[in-house]
Amino acid sequence: MKRQTRALIGALALSFVAAGPAAVAADLEKTKPENVGLSSDRLARVDAVVKSYIDAGQLTGAVVAVARSNKIVHEKSYGKLDADSGAAMPQDAIFRIASMTKPITSVGIMILVEEGKLLLADPISKYIPEFKDAKVMVPRDPADASKGYDTVPAKREITIIDLLAHTSGISYRFWGRPVAALYEEAGVHDGLEPTAGTIGEGMRKLAKLPLAIQPGSAYEYGLNTDLLGYLIEVVSGMPLDQFFKTKIFDPLGMKNTQFYISEAQRAKLAGMLVPDGKGGMMKAPEQPTRWGALVFSPGVPYAANRTYFSGGGGLSSTAPDYLRFCQMLLNGGRLDNVRILGPKSVERMSSNAIGSLSVWDSYSPAAIGNLGDKFGLGFGIKSEAGQNELGSVGEYMWAGIFNTRFWIDPKERIAIVFLGQRIPRAPEIEAKVHNAVYQAIER
Repeated sequence: MKRQTRALIGALALSFVAAGPAAVAADLEKTKPENVGLSSDRLARVDAVVKSYIDAGQLTGAVVAVARSNKIVHEKSYGKLDADSGAAMPQDAIFRIASMTKPITSVGIMILVEEGKLLLADPISKYIPEFKDAKVMVPRDPADASKGYDTVPAKREITIIDLLAHTSGISYRFWGRPVAALYEEAGVHDGLEPTAGTIGEGMRKLAKLPLAIQPGSAYEYGLNTDLLGYLIEVVSGMPLDQFFKTKIFDPLGMKNTQFYISEAQRAKLAGMLVPDGKGGMMKAPEQPTRWGALVFSPGVPYAANRTYFSGGGGLSSTAPDYLRFCQMLLNGGRLDNVRILGPKSVERMSSNAIGSLSVWDSYSPAAIGNLGDKFGLGFGIKSEAGQNELGSVGEYMWAGIFNTRFWIDPKERIAIVFLGQRIPRAPEIEAKVHNAVYQAIER
């Protein structure tokens, strides 16, 4: 009997070795919407929304990807890749994701926190001494900007969590705040045009300039995440592009996400539209374009200089790639049994980090769409007060200036990625796609 038992065990062991380990269902396999509580017929309304803007000439094309309960239920491309070529938009088209770079950089910071190399409460000057003893720009007469500005010492140091939550006092040149002229004079760029040098050089220039507000006093969306990208380089000892590739992109299988694309990849780069001055849209010119304090160019991904890695806005990606990033976060930091972050880090990132402050202190939702009314560590978050469209309280998201957007909803287990390519952004397109997904929920 013992001999028979040993023989049976041996046979089972051999069969296991031959067959390999038990199959584990992969994340983000495709399934019918009905299998995860969505209606196929109602989800098809996404198609009608996107096509209406393409037919109206407001988009050349777009890609939308939706996952629920760890399964892809919608992954479609629409329209043309480029206004000139007329080639159909592929599902793996490459888009300039601009500020959708920020959540990736924020995840990079949390990786370093988990590795014991940083604390969120650390002052940035601990790692980048140039930011010690910051000054703040204050008007001589708050009622009359023409009287000029003075600087006063910052009441406290900028911390890493300030940078993640955009409460450091660092601004963006394109906002046109009083500090914008100083940024431009010093050669501090927003990351939306080809830029020479390195992000470290740019951030050391920024360190010499005053802050727009006192640290911690208000939400001020700005170059905070570019500074975090430089911080990653300093602490990790790796250029930001290599850190992302090693720690995030390769582990997650994000094969077409990078700062600068290859010549072969350029054939899949989506074209960008700008207003034609007649109420319509046209292909964006290659040279940098200036609108007030905003300077942008479609040429960033294929620029000749490839050393400036903007952690706040420099990446290009695809809808399938970015959906994998979103699903990793929705899974609490894991995808396909590869763990990028621990669940508590994701929980902290997706929780309100600005207290009673509001992101609407910095911009109007009427102007740029509802990106949440609170902010975590790299994401806008919808609170009860900010829930003015379909979705869930606690949903977190962000967008890029070239009409790209994502949403992550832990309550409904949904991740959505919308990628278009036009400036100015048309947030109503994004919102209608979002609503079309939520109205398809049946259970």
